[in-house]
Amino acid sequence: MSKLDLDFYSRPADVVAPELLGVVLSRTCDGALRRARIIETEAYLGPEDLACHAAKGLTNRTRVLLGPPGRAYVYFIYGMHWMLNIVAGHAGGGNAVLIRGADPLDGWDADLTGPGKLARAFEITSADNGLDLLRGDLVLERDEDYRPRVRRTKRIGVDYAGRWKDRLLRYVDMRSNLAKKLKGIKK
Repeated sequence: MSKLDLDFYSRPADVVAPELLGVVLSRTCDGALRRARIIETEAYLGPEDLACHAAKGLTNRTRVLLGPPGRAYVYFIYGMHWMLNIVAGHAGGGNAVLIRGADPLDGWDADLTGPGKLARAFEITSADNGLDLLRGDLVLERDEDYRPRVRRTKRIGVDYAGRWKDRLLRYVDMRSNLAKKLKGIKK
C-alpha cells in the first residue's frame, strides 16, 4: 500500500471523492491500530456550491477548508457529531470531501456506516482540525489491489442548497457488504 501524496489531494473534490473509495484509513487509538476501507464519500465544490461551508466565505470555521489541500477539516454538527473532511483542490478553493462511511478491517468490530460514527470510532475531534494528512497520525493509503465499484447519487441532508441538492456528488463503493445499509442505497 502507498500513502496518498499532495498531488492526490491537489485536485478538485469531485475527482478526489470517488478515488478515495477503497482507500484504507488508519489510526492508532488507545494503543490499538484501527483500519478501515473507505466506502462512502461526498464532494463539496467551493463557494459556488451552496451545500459547502465555503459558500459562507472565510470564517473561523472555514479557515482550514480554505487552506492548503491534504488537511483534515473537522467540524461539529447537530451538537453531537464530529465530521471528517479532506481538503482538496488548491488553497483558497474551498473544496473538501466528507468521509461518510467505511468497512472496518482486521477483525475490528465497529459500525462505521455514518460520518459521525466513523469520526467517533477513529477518535476524531476538533484537535484534528487542520491535521496534515501527509505527516499526521491519521493515515490514508491506496490499496493497489482493490478496485471499488462506484455508484454516484445525490448528497444527503443538503435540501437547502438550491440546484446543488440534486448534483450527483455522493460516491458509494458497491463492492462493500455494508453498501446496502447506507441511506438511499439499494444493491
